[in-house]
Amino acid sequence: MKKINLNHRFLKPFKNIYILILVVFVVWMIFFDSNSYFIHNELNTEIRDLETEKEYYKKNKEKDDKEFKKLSSQKGLEKFAREEYYMKRENEEIFIIEYEDSLKTKDNE
Repeated sequence: MKKINLNHRFLKPFKNIYILILVVFVVWMIFFDSNSYFIHNELNTEIRDLETEKEYYKKNKEKDDKEFKKLSSQKGLEKFAREEYYMKRENEEIFIIEYEDSLKTKDNE
């Protein structure tokens, strides 16, 4: 069995108890602690993802606010009802023209 030589130049600093405790503390904080480097890295990645998601929703909110502003007026609400729900005024007829390529069939679903 080979004996470990503590007088080796790389092991000499570990004779000092303070350095030994410092090394153990650093290893503990980097790998094993609940606030380790790896957990911080994972949380920072999650924060970046959430911030990009926040920007996406802010842009969508602005778009929806513009649509809401359009629908707030009587003219915009009437236009929406006519286009989306094919509503009409009294004594008015609506003709819906559909092209073959816009129809849903089993082939193009």
